[in-house]
Amino acid sequence: MELNEFLAQTQAEVRAEIGQRLGTLGDAYPYPESVFTELVMQHMADIGMTFDPIPCHYSAKVGNANLRLSGYAVSEEADQLDLFVSLYQGTDEIAPVSDTDTKTAAEQCVKFLGKCAEGRLASTMDETNDAYTLVLTIQECYANLDQIRIYVLTDRQAKAKNFKSREVNGKTVRLEVMDIERLHRHWSEGKPRDELVVSFEEVCGGALPCVYVPGEMSDYDYALTVFPGEALRFIYEKYGARLLEANVRSFLSAAGKVNKGIRDTLREAPERFMAYNNGIVVVADEARLGTTADGGPGILWLKGMQIVNGGQTTASMYFTKKKNPDVDLRRVRVPVKVIVLRSQDSAAEEALIADISRYANSQNSVKLSDLSANKPFHVELEKLALATYCPDGVSRWFYERAAGSYNVMLAREGTTPARLRKIKETIPTARKISKTDLAKYLNAWAQRPDLVSFGSQKNFERFMDTLAGEDGQPAVPLPDVTAFKQMIGKAILFKAVHRLVRPMFPAFQANIAAYTVALLSHLIGERVDFDRIWLEQSVSSQLLDQAKIWAHEVNEVLHRTANGRMISEWAKKQDCWAAVRDATYSPQIDGIPEVKQERTNRKSSSAAA
Repeated sequence: MELNEFLAQTQAEVRAEIGQRLGTLGDAYPYPESVFTELVMQHMADIGMTFDPIPCHYSAKVGNANLRLSGYAVSEEADQLDLFVSLYQGTDEIAPVSDTDTKTAAEQCVKFLGKCAEGRLASTMDETNDAYTLVLTIQECYANLDQIRIYVLTDRQAKAKNFKSREVNGKTVRLEVMDIERLHRHWSEGKPRDELVVSFEEVCGGALPCVYVPGEMSDYDYALTVFPGEALRFIYEKYGARLLEANVRSFLSAAGKVNKGIRDTLREAPERFMAYNNGIVVVADEARLGTTADGGPGILWLKGMQIVNGGQTTASMYFTKKKNPDVDLRRVRVPVKVIVLRSQDSAAEEALIADISRYANSQNSVKLSDLSANKPFHVELEKLALATYCPDGVSRWFYERAAGSYNVMLAREGTTPARLRKIKETIPTARKISKTDLAKYLNAWAQRPDLVSFGSQKNFERFMDTLAGEDGQPAVPLPDVTAFKQMIGKAILFKAVHRLVRPMFPAFQANIAAYTVALLSHLIGERVDFDRIWLEQSVSSQLLDQAKIWAHEVNEVLHRTANGRMISEWAKKQDCWAAVRDATYSPQIDGIPEVKQERTNRKSSSAAA
């Protein structure tokens, strides 16, 4: 798919989402820039470039400073922060955006961050403002932040994809641009690593000495080499979490944590690091060989370089040096195993990466959504999605077992505009479900909104734990057609409740939606007819009316029981779900088509707590 076709597809997705929201009764007007921002942020979260994002529009002039914000994402430990600001034009033709415009947007977000860090912004805001909670969070946790990034999101083509880092109140802030060209690389190819090219001539001053073994009878080449510690630190500083996208997606939440053993070795015996450390494992799409100064074989550059094992080593080296500038990384050497991929089959290549990651990380019991793609449960769901048509006999749902496979399918089969349009009518974006999406829908209905509130990766790990039995045997049977339709029914219900909740509250919509779905399950779950939801491919206005009533009451209980804590943090506690579950709610309304009638309501009262 060419860039101009991808732009047209992206704008069509934005407009389709706007149309869907406009069709939802009571939904606030979905501004195109806001919808674009949400789609891009969620994509970045899905591929591991950021955490679970929260849309948040803020624009104001404070003193002489213009401040802007479109969204944000905070790590679970509140030690890493991503801020987003959008420049959306809505054009269907490739158009440039000047570096001046993208840099100005980044600077406006930098100023927003600076005001928060200084503690001078909260007093100028109304407490109902979408950004108020974030402002207080930054104000309270700024000293503990290890990583801050600002992304400018745009549907135009930018020349500069990043700008020089800024210092804000003693913290280094990285400035990056996610333009339509960079999005094209991610969405259409499903391989965000493609844009990472590491030149060791530039980083180390020459080729890295290596032992290189061509893979004459395999789909990869193999090399053994050594990275200078300072070079590895520099590479991580430049590329950050993108260097680890094929590694532990949830590693983002731990990237600021320095392993004590690694830190002590770097500080006290840097020359022994190679003797003590197991090294790192790297995969790459391409390698260029050359000669070293002494005439031996060496690696000049790696394209698509990804660290699949050793992310903790890499990040610990970076953060140790940052926190202890006296550490001399020039005396450090890190052993490296390099796997250069040669397969022409993208699915086989991704499976190989998953296996390399799984076996390389097996000693640490790493659990990742990416490494679960080949589990029988997900393989079977993918087969069911391909074979099961909706009641209209034409359209289908798409289960995205491997990240990016939906867009790969569109690029592979939509070879003409007419074919692409036909495919998107048959399998629209709104009917695409990823592994982490499914885990969210099912765990919410299983009355575990506390797990859902941990974010997509943590929730997915817990979801996979429930599927795993002893001795490698699954704890639950593989899904059949009936189970697949039930899952889709739960997905339709969750998505409908989330669309309903989004315009109702200024913040914490994701938490409120998950808790509302869990409450629906608790109060009327045994009587909900998911077969009917599957047949209708939607939920009734009466069920949404019920969800709206209880969502208001759930929101009240969440705020009342949080006792001053941030709702998003309180929502992660099992005690929070217990408080919400055991509260008293308005009685169920009559006439909900999807709810089978019973003589008495199980748990209701005439007034909300």
